[in-house]
Formats: sequence, structure tokens, C-alpha cells
Amino acid sequence: MPDTLYQIMGRHRADPLPERKPSWLKVRAPGGPNYVRLKSLLRDLDLHTVCEEAHCPNVGECWEHGTATFMILGDVCTRNCAYCAVAHGRPPTYDVAEPARVARAVAELGLRHAVITSVDRDDLPDFGASIFAETVRQIHDRLPDCSVEVLVPDFQGTERSIRTVLEARPQIYNHNTETVPRLYKRARPGGRYPRVLEIFRVAKRIAPDVPTKTGIILGMGETIEEVVAVMQDLRGVDVDILTLGQYLQPSSAHLPLDRYYTPAEFRALYDIGMGMGFRHVESGPLVRSSYHAWEQVEKAAAHGT
Repeated sequence: MPDTLYQIMGRHRADPLPERKPSWLKVRAPGGPNYVRLKSLLRDLDLHTVCEEAHCPNVGECWEHGTATFMILGDVCTRNCAYCAVAHGRPPTYDVAEPARVARAVAELGLRHAVITSVDRDDLPDFGASIFAETVRQIHDRLPDCSVEVLVPDFQGTERSIRTVLEARPQIYNHNTETVPRLYKRARPGGRYPRVLEIFRVAKRIAPDVPTKTGIILGMGETIEEVVAVMQDLRGVDVDILTLGQYLQPSSAHLPLDRYYTPAEFRALYDIGMGMGFRHVESGPLVRSSYHAWEQVEKAAAHGT
């Protein structure tokens, strides 16, 4: 563990949380003209975004730049992760016409890079993989120059589903690790940490040329040693791009916030990650998996393999 990281750790876990959010977590309320336009388009096409459903703090900035993360397969998740604001329960039947509507929205927005994610759909035979694949194909058909990033659920680790998505040739295969192994049972009871690592092994075996990406949210009770150990595990399965961001408790019913990481701590983790060999690390308090996604692709490509 680099000594510099210990030197900049601004708060021990025993210290009380501040009464207010730190200044570096304050963002402007959304409402610019592009934000209003995108919101109207999404409503017209009956589409969902994880930006809204997960209460992302960057929704104003990203939508004002004309970018959004489309959430397919409905807005009700079959799992109930303790940190997540997305509704859970029994999802409705999925809409087979949704991929075409997403492609239309991407075309109308003129996106260079589109991010597609979904709720978990453990109720479906392929866990939703075929709808992901069709969405990628529809976007490529309408905008051949638009790169597509898929932020997929774990598909219960099923290789057939992973293969289905990768055969549609997305430019980025993303699945979030979310937290450290010790906290999985508490924070992500439907997930399994070893399954996450196996997903990336399988993805690289199927499509070694497709960059893989994952994200970790910090502040749920992990130690810094655990975070670095997970980063090492992810490099061990050849993950290319890593995002690190601050956990913000959606409500009092969700997993309590343990601590705020400082910008200096995020910078130190960036340096550690790049030193490990990630092609790109996006690390900061407001970072989410899709934050500045297009820039992440460019930086990873510039860094090389």
C-alpha cells in the first residue's frame, strides 16, 4: 500500500460524519435547454434512464451535454440492493419494440457514444441479454459511427447470455463490481463477488478485443486496503477501465453512508489504479459508471492495450 495514500486519508472510520455534504459534492440543479429537450424526448418515446431512476447527481451536467444512459427492460428490478434507488419488485412484461425506440433517441440526439444499461431481470430465461443485443444492433444500424457501451447485469454468470451480448459487438462491455467482497451479503445480496471476476474472464475469452469496464462506489464501510485488493483482482482478470465514485445514501431506508472520501483520496486511488495497468481510471466524488463515458473511451484508446 503506498504511504502517500495513508498520509492523505482525511478521516478515520470512527470519526463522525459532517452534518452537511462536503462542498465538492454540491451540484447545480438541472434545468438547461438541452436537459429539457432530452427529458421531453425520453417521455415521448417512453424510455427510462438510470440517470433519473438511480438519482444520479450528474443528471444536469450530462443531459445538458446531450448524453444519457438508457435503461432498458423496464424500471423495476428483480433484486433489492441496499444502496440502490431503483425500484424493486415484479417487473412487467418487457417491450420488444424498445430497442428501436432507443436507437431512434440516440439518432435524434446525434450521439457519438451511447450507454445502455438495465435493471436485473432474473425472471427472464436469458436475463434480458437478447434485448441488449438487439438494442446494440439497432443503434449500429441507424448510426454506424456511434460507439455503444453496455452496462449489463450479471446474467447470473451465464456464459450464453454474456456471449449473446458480445456477439452484437458493443464497443465496451461494462459490469459494475460495486463494493468489496466483505460487504456483498449486506449491500448486494443477489450478487456474488467471485461471479463478477468470472464474468470478466468469460468476456475476455469470448471477445478479447472488446474493452471491459467496471465501477466501485466508496463509502459503504469498506477499508482502503479492501478497495486496493479489489482493484488488484480486477486487473488480474484484465479489466481495462475502472470508475471510482462516492456513495450517496438515497434515503434513510438504504445502506447507511460510512464516510466521505476527499478529492485527494480519489486522486491517490487514480494514481494507484493507473500504476496497476488499467488503461483508464475515472476517479472522483461525483463519478458514476457512465460519467464522461465518451472521454473514458478516448483516454483508454490513447493509453493503448
